[in-house]
This record gives sequence, C-alpha cells and structure tokens, in this order.
Amino acid sequence: MNSIGKKISETRRLKGFTQEELAELSKVNLRTIQRIENSKNEPRGKTLSLICDVLQINKAELDQLNNLAQKKSIIAFIINCIFLILLNLLLMSITGYMTLDADKTNSKVGAVLLSFFIPFFIVYHTQKMKATERVLKFGTGYIMYPILLLYAQGFIGACRAGFSSWLFSCILVSVGVLFYGNAVLKAEK
Repeated sequence: MNSIGKKISETRRLKGFTQEELAELSKVNLRTIQRIENSKNEPRGKTLSLICDVLQINKAELDQLNNLAQKKSIIAFIINCIFLILLNLLLMSITGYMTLDADKTNSKVGAVLLSFFIPFFIVYHTQKMKATERVLKFGTGYIMYPILLLYAQGFIGACRAGFSSWLFSCILVSVGVLFYGNAVLKAEK
C-alpha cells in the first residue's frame, strides 16, 4: 500500500467511517476510494482535496509522506543493486576458484555441480521472475567472467584457459539453469 492510500485508510478507520460513508461525504466515487486505499490509484488535485477535507488531513502532510516513500524506494533500489553486484562477484569467484585448479578433477566436478545447484536454488526462489530478468540480475557475473578473461589473456589464452579448466562449461551450465530453470520446475509439478 502506498503511503497516501495507507494514511487515508488508517484515518478513515480511526474516524469510524466506512469506505461508503467516506465516498458519500467527500462526493468521490466509492470505486475510486477503494482503488486509492488498495494502492491502485493515487489521488491528486480535487479528489485529494475532497478526501482530506472530510478526514481533516493536512494535504501537505500527505505530500511529505509520499516524498518520504519515494526516497525509501530509491534507497531500497540502491541497496538491491549493491547486493546484486556483490552476489554476482561471489558467484563469479566461486566458479573461478573451483575451476582454476587445473590438476584436480574433483575441484572441476565440484565446480560443475555448484554451477548447477546454485543457479537452481536461485531459480527456485525467483520462480515468478522472467528468465531474462533472472539472467540479467543473477547471471551478469557469469557473463562478465569470459569477457574479463578475454581482456586479460587475449582470445587464444582465454580459450585455452576457459576450455582446459572447464570454466566455460560451468558458465554455460549456470546461465542455462538460470534461463531454463522454470521449465524444469514446472515439469516436476
């Protein structure tokens, strides 16, 4: 519920009005009141003034609440971005660390298993997210790793390092699971 809708709903209840009574007293359509309180609409202009007059709410106070809510959503967005960057770096580091040890087959097998199970865990917890959005949010590190490898070692060196260490296989498995994981989960149900 947005801050204006929440404040209107709380004040209406404190004053003992039903939605119908508020609609009748403010001469605003009942459906509009319902949509405002359910955060489907945000009242502006005359509608907001009519509702504020009936509920004896200061219109400036509602504007301040709305501005505060917008600032909180910006802060939440920034925190989410930082978290996703750190998560992508962690996923990229795990895959790189597991595949760098060229002499250990166990490490490579572990890297392949982790490159399946970690993205599958992400898919399981983000089933409502679209596949492309999931790959962009959680697979950016996997996609950036080969690009950084190309930049650092050149094409031949990157291909040699990526294929000999199973790095490219792990990245392909991870991105594939992130993209097609919902299909696997739907098939299970």
